[in-house]
Amino acid sequence: MDAPGLSLIISFYNKLDNLRLILASLKLQSFSDFEVMIADDGSSEEVTRELEDIIQNADIRIRHIWHEDMGWRKNIILNNSIVASHSDYLVFIDGDCILHPRCLEEHYKLRRKNWIIAGRRVNLSPSLSAGLTPRKVNKGRLWGSSMIKMACDSFRHENTHFENAIYIRSPFIRSRINKKDKGVLGSHFSLYKGDIMAVNGFDERFLHPAVGEDTDLELRLRRNGMKVQTLKHIAIQYHIYHKTLPREESNLRIMEENNLQGVIYTPHGIRK
Repeated sequence: MDAPGLSLIISFYNKLDNLRLILASLKLQSFSDFEVMIADDGSSEEVTRELEDIIQNADIRIRHIWHEDMGWRKNIILNNSIVASHSDYLVFIDGDCILHPRCLEEHYKLRRKNWIIAGRRVNLSPSLSAGLTPRKVNKGRLWGSSMIKMACDSFRHENTHFENAIYIRSPFIRSRINKKDKGVLGSHFSLYKGDIMAVNGFDERFLHPAVGEDTDLELRLRRNGMKVQTLKHIAIQYHIYHKTLPREESNLRIMEENNLQGVIYTPHGIRK
């Protein structure tokens, strides 16, 4: 089988309902030359069996990369998925993030070596998130009729970054909006495989979510000379609501240590 144009790596743990929503959005992508890597941080046997059935019946290329549940080890399974990927270009998203139909096309068209391509997202309200189904995603509700509810939820302060849901086609407006580097969201970015391998992937000492585990990668990539291209109103993602996770101090200490030492190539990554 020929190598796909890109590998989409989705971090996952047990939440099949969210994954079904993502897969529904992937069926609508304007760009089809991709493989899906489910980076599974130790889902249960029951979920794994159901996931394998989903993969067998899917009409897109899906591969399941799994390791045993030994606590939160997202960075380790992401590194394993990087190694297993067949493409030289990687897109990373979290397992609670649905993609606009042109999202992968935009990442692929705008890819550049030595650049991180940073997509943006709109954080959906609890009520809109709870009402989502694969059928609604297939019908394009999120980038169609649900835009009205997103706007109303935004006025009621029930969601954030509603403006990120607006897709803009004009090259001139795009260039004006995205002149500034606005940083990288760990739930939505892409880069060449060689560029992430050059810093040895994610630091696997991060064993808690919510802070540092992906920011550390961004900082090490920047120290290695990489630049960031923001794709606001271009590469759009819809983040399913969940409660804010606590910040873990041990993560902050690891990130501070790497920053103080100016670490670029982590010895705690893909190559040990």
